[in-house]
Amino acid sequence: MTVVDLKGNIDPSYHRLLYGQERNRLADMFQAKRPSVEERLSAGKALREKVPRTAHAAYDKTTDRPDPVDILEQQNAGRVQKLVPVRYARMLISPFAFLRGAAAVMASDLSRTPVTGMAVSACGDMHVSNFGVYASAERNLVFAINDFDEVHPGPWEWDLKRLAASAAVAARFMGGDKAVATEAAAACVASYRRRMREYSEMGYLEIWYDTIDEREMLEALSPRVRRIAERTIAKARAKGHIRSLDKLTEQVNGEPRIVEDVPLIVRESHTEQGTPVRDVLNEMLAAYVSSLSLDRQRLLARYRLVDAARKVVGVGSVGTACWVLLLQGVDDDDPLFLQVKEAKASVLAPYVDLRLTVNNEGQRVVVGQRATQGSPDIFLGWGEADGKHFYVRQLADMKGSASFAEGNKEGIGKFIEYCGLCGWALALAHAKTGDPAMIAGYCGNSGTLDDAIAKFALAYAKQTEQDHDALDKARRAGRIKVAAERVV
Repeated sequence: MTVVDLKGNIDPSYHRLLYGQERNRLADMFQAKRPSVEERLSAGKALREKVPRTAHAAYDKTTDRPDPVDILEQQNAGRVQKLVPVRYARMLISPFAFLRGAAAVMASDLSRTPVTGMAVSACGDMHVSNFGVYASAERNLVFAINDFDEVHPGPWEWDLKRLAASAAVAARFMGGDKAVATEAAAACVASYRRRMREYSEMGYLEIWYDTIDEREMLEALSPRVRRIAERTIAKARAKGHIRSLDKLTEQVNGEPRIVEDVPLIVRESHTEQGTPVRDVLNEMLAAYVSSLSLDRQRLLARYRLVDAARKVVGVGSVGTACWVLLLQGVDDDDPLFLQVKEAKASVLAPYVDLRLTVNNEGQRVVVGQRATQGSPDIFLGWGEADGKHFYVRQLADMKGSASFAEGNKEGIGKFIEYCGLCGWALALAHAKTGDPAMIAGYCGNSGTLDDAIAKFALAYAKQTEQDHDALDKARRAGRIKVAAERVV
């Protein structure tokens, strides 16, 4: 197994001090002289001698590459076993669905690719479906990364390569040829590179407070794509706890109750380990509340817990413990839905030499999300119960995302513009936690990196198709169990 060395940054504030590796030297760090923007740009450019940008084109399938099905099977340990077939069924829908659920497989592959050694708070599960609009704490709609289950200190290249590969796979899923897939992947990288150059010239506080708001998002799109984005934004504005109340609940004896949809939404009395669910929730809520700031604790205390149910979410997360909690405030028109989601170790953790100084995987998710998302959910927190780590967030708060239809060739042009938006959002996330000047210096102003990573993306798209076929072969051979289509 390859473990990459992340010692590429020249600024003393990066990265070991902040990740807790040398906390006893914090006083020295604050007094140390910082390199200028020009020095950091030059240092990033100098890294091309060590790792030429063209080197990122390579994807070489090694003879000792782990079996992707074995990796997925190893992840199933500790999951709700009766839901594992649902996970496989969702991954088998298409190669793109497989890629979404196979972050661990790609992390293993990426660990063998060249890196410059510059660290960021890497998402770990970067793909074109992991973006969307959400309501900031100030109630503004912003475009950003959605899920941070795999967030972990890691190389910036891994996120960018996974994003580009997902764009290529999605483009093929939509009916595009190799040229279209290459264009989609390159659009992600070009946008990332250009935006990172802009962030390299900004102050740290300016970057910290920066978001991609509704106006900026629409201005970045052509008129034809802007109209589609406006509809997505309108739908997101309509989404909220009241709408979720209508969609997810029914009235029972004058109280709202979550509607079951077996096996995807189930009200259970005991966990798989036989622990009463009420006891688990009480333990988790006690820990979760203590993770919130005092003002959030006081706000949450105004609500009472009305109902709870287990809910299947996503693709790669299927089988991990996940609960929906319905809380009520003043009356039926004041609901609050919280999602309690199990957090396991990041898929990146085995392959990097950095660790966050946290003892709870849910806290790792929350710390990573707060650092990269800018203005996250006010109820974001973490806890532990029944031997599992969790993080908590609002289930629905003016959220919206793009979808990609199989064979939708007419939508490919719009999709390529969307890929540029994703590259921008990733650049902003990395600029908040990495050194934007060094990364920009390395990336440069030409399309060299765009072309290289696009070639990698196309090669990995082929690998993803082969891995998807391998999973289907495992199904046919009876090696894995797959849920019926009707329950997916």
